[in-house]
Amino acid sequence: MKLIILAGGSGTRLWPVSRKNTPKQTNAILGEKTLLEKTYDRLRRGFEPADIYIATNQAQAELIQQMIPELPADHYIVEPCRRDTAAAIGLAMSRVYSEDPNAVFVDIYSDHYIKDEADYLNKLRLAEKVLQQSPECGVLIGIKPTYPETGYGYIKMGEEWADIEKTKIFQIDAFKEKPDLETAQQYFEQWEYLWNIGCFMFRVDRLYELYRQHLPEMAAHLDVITAAWGKPNQAEVIVAEFEKIEPISMDYGIIEKASNLLVIPADFGWADVGHWRTVKEVLASEPKDNVLKGNVVEVNSEGNLVYSYTDKLITLVGVKDMVVIDMPDTLLICPQEKAQDVKQLVDKLKNLGEEQYL
Repeated sequence: MKLIILAGGSGTRLWPVSRKNTPKQTNAILGEKTLLEKTYDRLRRGFEPADIYIATNQAQAELIQQMIPELPADHYIVEPCRRDTAAAIGLAMSRVYSEDPNAVFVDIYSDHYIKDEADYLNKLRLAEKVLQQSPECGVLIGIKPTYPETGYGYIKMGEEWADIEKTKIFQIDAFKEKPDLETAQQYFEQWEYLWNIGCFMFRVDRLYELYRQHLPEMAAHLDVITAAWGKPNQAEVIVAEFEKIEPISMDYGIIEKASNLLVIPADFGWADVGHWRTVKEVLASEPKDNVLKGNVVEVNSEGNLVYSYTDKLITLVGVKDMVVIDMPDTLLICPQEKAQDVKQLVDKLKNLGEEQYL
């Protein structure tokens, strides 16, 4: 199995720690190691470096290569420009296909938190076994919701497909977009609905067929790139062809159009570390606990996340459920319930021309 760590995102909702040149996956947000290092270490517990690749973009490639020196240089798949997730995954698919068209291919996001790593690795191996037996299928891993989340897409399970190693595997009936709160509550109360975490597994030749079927123009550019891997003109061809690709997400471009899709329900403790509220939820034992990093003193305050990257003393009195991020050049203060809106703040700074803070 070939595992592709997707590490090209910008992570604007984790501003001001996550920035253009130091995006969230390159920061130690959940402990001493960066999110990327944690993802790589997790996979190394079950797989060899020869089976792991990292997909990123030109702006971040050098920094990311320094973080994972164990990985061979040719296992970094570098996008010359941003063209959304279908192109990013397609470029990685092309690389793997050029070496082994029959390999099982899985994409792994570099900013996900996994609590039970042994169960997570077992689910990946189970999906690999399914695809070795049924290469015409695609397999997704879905998470049993723990609350009515409006920020995730959902998978609706259909009929049971098989029971393997005491794990039920289901056909996918439908994909549901991010719901409003009332709909999310309905999904939460029904067993058929899972969070879609974007973990897609295919045999790589089957995945390539789906690109040719649903994204034929992109597939034509990828065909040229596939023929160039390992050739003297590889870099030039990738730049020339990748820039011609029209951006589209993997979900819209491939997954929601594909047939023969299966889902493995999982409950290994997962979170998308996409904004500061999630960071607080992952690190706090109880909702009322404070998560404090740096020189922070509080009185009668609860449920706060305070990260200080300066020597400044930060003090809280009677503060509840807030996010405070203190950087040498910026200070973010917002209620946790508004953590998703940090992206709007970043967009406003961009519109104001405050590029030095981005």
